[in-house]
Amino acid sequence: MSPTIWVLLPAYNEADSLPRLLPKIETLQPRGFDVRVVVVDDGSRDETPDILRNYQGPLPLHVVTHVINRGLGETERDGFEYLAANAGDDDFIVRLDCDDTHEPQYVVSIVEKLAEGYDVVSASRFRPGGGQMGVNTYRATISLLANLFMGLVFWIPGLRDCSCGFRGYRASAVKRAVSTFGNNFIQLKGLGFTSTLEVIVKLRLLGCRFAEVPFTLRYDQKMSSSKMIASVTSLGYLIMAVLYHWPFGGWRQQWKKYRRLGEAPTTRSFPDRVSF
Repeated sequence: MSPTIWVLLPAYNEADSLPRLLPKIETLQPRGFDVRVVVVDDGSRDETPDILRNYQGPLPLHVVTHVINRGLGETERDGFEYLAANAGDDDFIVRLDCDDTHEPQYVVSIVEKLAEGYDVVSASRFRPGGGQMGVNTYRATISLLANLFMGLVFWIPGLRDCSCGFRGYRASAVKRAVSTFGNNFIQLKGLGFTSTLEVIVKLRLLGCRFAEVPFTLRYDQKMSSSKMIASVTSLGYLIMAVLYHWPFGGWRQQWKKYRRLGEAPTTRSFPDRVSF
């Protein structure tokens, strides 16, 4: 029996994008994949809920709804918790942005790479054959510098593109992360797009294996306004660096201690803050 591919879509006011994106995801079904879509609607105030409610496509569609807008961190957290509870251990989870900038055609290469034994496979703009369209010079420069910073501070072998949310995961890895970290799997929930980095940092602590496949970011297809506030997300990256490297009880030191003792941390023992 082939594994199910769960496509996770965080959505906030994506009424213009969903009618374009969902048919593209549907094209994966004839390729022999068992595909299911999970949308976390983060308090949308446009026609997004109506579009999801009236969806009549060939794919099973599951909707998790926030009554009010809670931000990307809580949206991703609830999506991963839903999938940890519903996906099989051998299934794959692919998380895409809902704004039509991530082409579902790359899901095929992501899944093929996961099938080689990797736990996390990221779509990367910075691998040969990758790139980005519709991104101005300023935004491209900021993105490149941010990824250089993340690579130096957190160093996740196999990854060059740490800020792109287009990634595939083994469901077993997500289940283990939710079981280990609990609500702290995504801890910095109120700091913009910081959660996109925090997910892979936590999975790195668990010893997951990472790889990338090239893709082209289609920012020229973006229909909705950007939800990212660069200053808030940058602050989140800095706070995470402190939480990770703080010498007296930071994430990295705590994990080293538990590995040395030969026991896995629990949700109670894993720190939810740095002790100054």
